Amino acid sequence: MKTETLSTHTPALFAAAVQRATERLRAGEVVALPTETVYGLAANALDEKAVAKIFQIKGRPAHNPIIVHVASNAMAQGCVKCWPELAEKLSKSFWPGPLTLVLPRAETIPDNVTGGGATVGLRWPSHPFMPAVIRECGFPLAAPSANLSNQISPTNAEHVRTQLAGRIPLIVDGGQSQVGIESTVLDLTVNPPRVLRPGMIHAESLAAVCGAVTSDTRQVAAPETPRSPGMLQKHYAPKAKLLVLDWQDEADLRKQLATRPWPTTDVHVIAHTNVPAGFGPANVSVIPHDAEAFARALYAELHRCDEAGAELIIVERPPETPAWSGIADRLQRAAT
Repeated sequence: MKTETLSTHTPALFAAAVQRATERLRAGEVVALPTETVYGLAANALDEKAVAKIFQIKGRPAHNPIIVHVASNAMAQGCVKCWPELAEKLSKSFWPGPLTLVLPRAETIPDNVTGGGATVGLRWPSHPFMPAVIRECGFPLAAPSANLSNQISPTNAEHVRTQLAGRIPLIVDGGQSQVGIESTVLDLTVNPPRVLRPGMIHAESLAAVCGAVTSDTRQVAAPETPRSPGMLQKHYAPKAKLLVLDWQDEADLRKQLATRPWPTTDVHVIAHTNVPAGFGPANVSVIPHDAEAFARALYAELHRCDEAGAELIIVERPPETPAWSGIADRLQRAAT
């Protein structure tokens, strides 16, 4: 299959890409579209056969649910059995944006979207392209990350091309994802609401609207069906072995590596505070000690390390604060 890539950097190109993506989606095909979190592999969420192609292309486990993307509250309400007042409050506070709400699914949502479960995750993305396509299509889009299952999520069109060229007919290039990690997932079927996957909208911000939130970010193993994507034991992982470590200086880091049975010849380091210069400039990346900047750059750096042939990637442990909780979760699963 030939994979076409379309740009969106002028109004005319944006409009043309919306039309081409809409044509493909209406035909039951799967396309890669930009969002503010990561690039998504999208299909008509109401078409079971189209959704099945997502699982086939990604090699995704059938029990792992897919988030449904909408472009209005009215469309979201059509995907669920009930739309509680709290969902309305949260959508007004955080949509469009990187928050997924889990609610009882409507009968119109196919079983394979939810992994056979009774709930569905809904999100209204803030990147302008996907909502424009959804409005043109007139139906919601099921869209997990546009990568092979368990590998690093893509944050630009080139990441998608590297993994999925020849597997899908269309990639829309909407630039670099501005959030950089997947959405926060909040389960509204329990009281108080429960965070199933942390992200850049953290629990304190949610509690300001909900009153209180709890957390369930355990690692789920087959055959159990997770209530949210991103709960499987191994996820978001580079090809290289990944370690998350603390170190005081380079000597401390090298001492820790000497006690572990990991490769030491092709080591890449991603740091935010303590930068070990002795590993060579090509093998050390520095991301600012800022959670939003770190999230925006993290997956791109992991992709770069894989492309460079890294055998071991060491990431400096993030601070244990709410703003960094989504980053810490992704690193934990990538290191599993």
